[in-house]
Order: sequence, then structure tokens, then C-alpha cells
Amino acid sequence: MKILLTGATGYIAQRLLPVLLDQGHEVVCCVRDVRRFNTEAYQDKNISVVEADLVKKDTLSSLPRDIDAAYYLVHSMSTQGDFGKSEERSAKNFVEYIATGSATQIIYLSGIVNERELSAHLSSRKNVESILGQATAKLTTLRAAIIVGSGSASFEIIRDLVEKLPVMVAPKWLYTKCQPIAIRNVVQFLSGVLAKESTFGKHFDIYGPAILTYKEMLLGFAEVRGLKRTIVTVPVMTPRLSSYWLYFVTSTSYTLAKNLVDSMKIDVIATPNDLAGSIGIQLIDYKTAIGMAFDKIEQNLVLSSWSGAMHDKGSEFDFDKLVKVPRFGCFKDRKTRKIIDAASAVDRILAIGGDSGWYYANWLWEFRGFLDKLFGGVGLNRGRKNRNVLDAGDVLDFWRVVYVNKDEGRLLLYAEMKLPGEAWLEFKVSGDRSELVQTATFRPLGLAGRLYWYAVLPFHYFIFNGMIRRITKGL
Repeated sequence: MKILLTGATGYIAQRLLPVLLDQGHEVVCCVRDVRRFNTEAYQDKNISVVEADLVKKDTLSSLPRDIDAAYYLVHSMSTQGDFGKSEERSAKNFVEYIATGSATQIIYLSGIVNERELSAHLSSRKNVESILGQATAKLTTLRAAIIVGSGSASFEIIRDLVEKLPVMVAPKWLYTKCQPIAIRNVVQFLSGVLAKESTFGKHFDIYGPAILTYKEMLLGFAEVRGLKRTIVTVPVMTPRLSSYWLYFVTSTSYTLAKNLVDSMKIDVIATPNDLAGSIGIQLIDYKTAIGMAFDKIEQNLVLSSWSGAMHDKGSEFDFDKLVKVPRFGCFKDRKTRKIIDAASAVDRILAIGGDSGWYYANWLWEFRGFLDKLFGGVGLNRGRKNRNVLDAGDVLDFWRVVYVNKDEGRLLLYAEMKLPGEAWLEFKVSGDRSELVQTATFRPLGLAGRLYWYAVLPFHYFIFNGMIRRITKGL
């Protein structure tokens, strides 16, 4: 079958794509920016990549019309502004596109919406389902609660809370009930309903074998990790305070934290069905799913991460603009060091950040991340998806990878921290591979930006000198 996979750089799609290819399907990946898709990982596979933004109707003309089925795996909960309107516009544009082609099925991953009162996020998901149901192709909707897997937003938030806080003073929504499902089961359901006519025009809740409170999930996670944790719930923590609590303790953005808290106040319990049995899926329990996730982490096999799937600005994240570092009206800090072993230098560059740290004065980087959180930024604790591999679009602590090429020996990062301006950090091996050039570029915004640069200049002197010295040490 020829399948269109939307949201192909997203957390779920990156897990589903290898499965579809292994099943022998031809997959057309729809992405906002082709540079964020690592085509080298799928060499000799029946795959193509098309650039289109579902919010912008005029970009959909590049999508093929001769597809057999389509996966709708896009959402905007982490973006700023009215994500509901954005999701509605995307769904309507997609329905118009489907009407021009030959697709017979749309498969949509939504949220469980069985309660009378729904959060803004779940209301938007339900609205999108209603719109997609009007398409010429038959809609199969799979509704899931919390998805447990390495790199998922829920998993990483729970991990941050449990591993960082021996004692948690938490809001009362920790007693809200949900029915978590393992990412492996989600992918099995998504691939299992493909071309299954008995699922056409229907929706199914997909769920794990147990109903748990968020408190039980935290304590279950701690048990799997061999940690002793104490949780005290308080009734006075408002949704705003709860959002800030999640934001400061975990790696999530404030926008996502706010939407998550809104959803966590409502029970998310599935309506039983026999879909798992009809497809032949063995449901994975919560603690086993946690263990499987850490197996992937320890083997450095995490395929996708929620933080790398999107930018807070959504479709406005412009790689064409950011990959061209400005030359004029900027402050620059340029360091050079002679090297003998260029390959080893490149390896160290591509391993920077995350667990490896920044090679020099890591406590200053952490303090800068703490200040960033205070001012509403992303902070330093997002880490990185893979210890050894970087792709364009990946998150790297409070940076975003906008260009990486190991053969060229070049890594370009764009700052996502709160700044009175814009910042880039570039590492590049010179043409004859005998010198490493490290360049920090800052384009200030008004007087505040200029004052900021001069205020941090002494710190930059020590940090950037120390960093390039450590990278090239012994090389």
C-alpha cells in the first residue's frame, strides 16, 4: 500500500514509520521542513519525503493524490496561541486534500474523551475527529490516554519528578485516574487497523491493562527504578501553581505544562472493547512498559522524543532563516584552536550537551538554565535524544540543532532560551582540518540586548575559552 504519514518528524510517527516500512508499504512522509527528516536512516527503503504544512492550504499541492491510506498524527498542544483553531484549520485543509485523491482510510490518534467535561486539549482532539469524519475516506480513530515510552512527554515528566524529588508536595489532581498504554502497543494498534475494514468509520479507546492514579504511576515508576519516594498532596495548589510546579521541576515548557495540568484534572478511563484481541495484541502493563523504556535508554536506542518533535513557535520555526547566521549588527565571540585529530574533535563536538555536559564550567551552564526557567524559558534540562547522534531539529538542552554534518565537521545551534535577541553557537573544523573554529553570535534586540551582551561578556570569556580548550585537549 502507498501510505501518507503526516507529522513524520513527531514522536509517534518516528516509531510507526519503521514498522510500516518493514511491512513492505510505500510511505510518503509529510513534514514541515525536509531538513528535519533524517533520510539517511532509511536508505534502500521505499520512502519519500514531501514538504507541506497542513495549516497552510497552498502547501498541500505537493502531496500525492494516489495514496491508499493516510495517518493523521499532527497536533499543536505545545505551541503558543490558540492551538484549537490551528488544529481545526489543519484538519479542514486535510479533509479538502483527501477529497482530491484516492485514499480509502484515514487513521487518527486522538485522546480518550469519555467524560462529560473535557479539557481544552481533549475538546480540540474531539473536534478534529469530527472534522476528519467528514472526509471522503473512512476514518478509524484510536483514542489513547497517557503513552508510556522512552522520550514521550508523559514518561519524561514522570521521570523528572521521581528522579529529582525524594519528597513531593503535589496538587490534588494526583488522585485523578487514567489508563496508560505502552508506546509499543500504540504502534501495534496503529499498524494493526491499517486496511482493516471492520474498523472503518469507527472509534476505539486503546488502553493498558490497569487503571491508575497519577500518584500510583509516580510510585510505580519509583519502584521500577529502585527509588523510595514520598508524596504529600495538598488541596490548595491552583492550576497556575500546578503548571509552574511542573514547569520548574521537569523539562516541559510552560505552555505544555499548562495544557497538561488542564487535562490532568479529568479522569481518562477507556471504554472496554475487543480491538486488541481482534488484532492479536498482548497488552503491556505499566511497570513493564517503564522497564522497556529504560532498556531503550540504556542501549541508546531512543528513536524519538517529544521535545524534538516541535518548537514552541510551531510552524513558524524557520530553518531557512536560522541556518544563515547573520553577519551584520551582531556581537561575535570567535575562538580557534589547532588540532591534529579532526575526527576525534568532531566526535567530541557531536557528543556535547545532555549527560556529557558542556565540557567546562557546567555549573555556570546549569545556573544559566535556572535563570532561563525563572524568566519563562525552556531551561537546560531537556537533554538530548541520543548520546552519539544529532539530527537537524533535535533539542540539545536549551539549544536547537539547525545544521549538523559530520563529514563537514560542522554543528550549528540556535538558542531557545529567553534572550533580548537571538543567539547561535557554531563549531566548525577548518577546510584543511587542522583547526577548530568555535563562534558564538548574538544579534541584540534594542538597548536591552546590548546591555545583556556586555553583562555576560566576562562569563563568555571563561566559558568559551574553557570549552574549546577541553574539546581539543590531547587532539
